[in-house]
Amino acid sequence: MILYHKGVSDQALFVFLKNKRIKWVGNQNLKIYGKLNCKTGKRMKRENRIFFTTEIEATELGYRPCGHCMRVGYKRWKNGLV
Repeated sequence: MILYHKGVSDQALFVFLKNKRIKWVGNQNLKIYGKLNCKTGKRMKRENRIFFTTEIEATELGYRPCGHCMRVGYKRWKNGLV
């Protein structure tokens, strides 16, 4: 399930988070995804934020791992192993 932050109310988003239906957050402009608790992800603008249920969804859409909260995945991506 892919969920755009600008298209959902705060109450609905809270329910998705509480039920663990979304586990990853991404930046639509930069094509980066990471963990929900990442400091970098928390600073992004609401209109750029997108949520994913799985890492596979994010990578299939061309997003790369965050260099801050997902160092191992980012290094793999940077070295071309993904």
